[in-house]
Amino acid sequence: MLRALRGAEDITEVVAVARRIPQGTPPAPYNSATWTSVDIGAHDGTRVIRTLAQAMHGADAVIHLAWAIQPNHDRDRLRRTNITGTSRVLAAARAAGVDHVVVASSVGAYSPAHDDNLHNESWPTKGTPSSEYSVDKADLELLLDEHERDHPGVLITRLRPALIFQRDAGSEIMRYFIGRWVPASAFSGHLPTITWPDSMRIQALHADDVAQAYLAAVRVRPGGALNVAADDVLGGPQIASLLSGGRFQEVPTLAVRAAVSAGWNARALPVSPGWIDMAATIPLMSTARARSELGWAPQHTALSTIAEVLSGMVEGAGTASPPLRPRRGVHLG
Repeated sequence: MLRALRGAEDITEVVAVARRIPQGTPPAPYNSATWTSVDIGAHDGTRVIRTLAQAMHGADAVIHLAWAIQPNHDRDRLRRTNITGTSRVLAAARAAGVDHVVVASSVGAYSPAHDDNLHNESWPTKGTPSSEYSVDKADLELLLDEHERDHPGVLITRLRPALIFQRDAGSEIMRYFIGRWVPASAFSGHLPTITWPDSMRIQALHADDVAQAYLAAVRVRPGGALNVAADDVLGGPQIASLLSGGRFQEVPTLAVRAAVSAGWNARALPVSPGWIDMAATIPLMSTARARSELGWAPQHTALSTIAEVLSGMVEGAGTASPPLRPRRGVHLG
């Protein structure tokens, strides 16, 4: 997002808010913003709202991206950031007089689908009940619905992106999704074969493309929900072309879920089995509204985006941002 804002001539000032902010004089693109440190899930909600409102004062729009996916064994902690934190961001925007809030929702908010049709933004957003991520995204949607009803003077635009990747997220993906027991070299493209859940197909999106969608939403002020994803849909053959020379074996999704569940309960894997449930049933999204109303189109394919992040995982890529900074070890929540 900061890269997109840095390159936008019509953006005159950026104030960035994060729990952990860059220290000292940060490199580009972090030096394009002034920084305020706020933990939106902290216990002192009054102080959080007051500090956020001060940071938002004079802004034409707020882009709310804050979200926690770890430690996913600690649901209370996740909810404090994801749901309570979002309510505080909205309250602060009202206090600061900001009349447009652009919010990061997700394809994960959608109810399950069992077809390969492209669904628009009218598909129900009740989530996947077994996925903590999906449940929180669905509850986020309810929170935004309530805010639109109770505070019609604040326009809310919600983007529902597909899975977002970039090379710089490589080390973060290893920590948050893969864990310490799988070597990064496993993703270098030389596996003898891969197993693939038989009901899984995914959409993905490059971080720079979704950032341009957020920037367009700030400019156009469309309100409502917009799906954003790259054009191609990926399955076993496409992922295998990156990891194992095209060799793959489809296996029952339930078998993959059982393996992930065992690893998660043993604290050997950082992702819960709910991620498998969600990935196996989320609908494929139509991006027609984003294209027509925002004038947006992805510049990267999903396949090239996955290839890029895999390279970043192997190389331990990251940035100076605390969440993206490479670590020596991995902490599982």
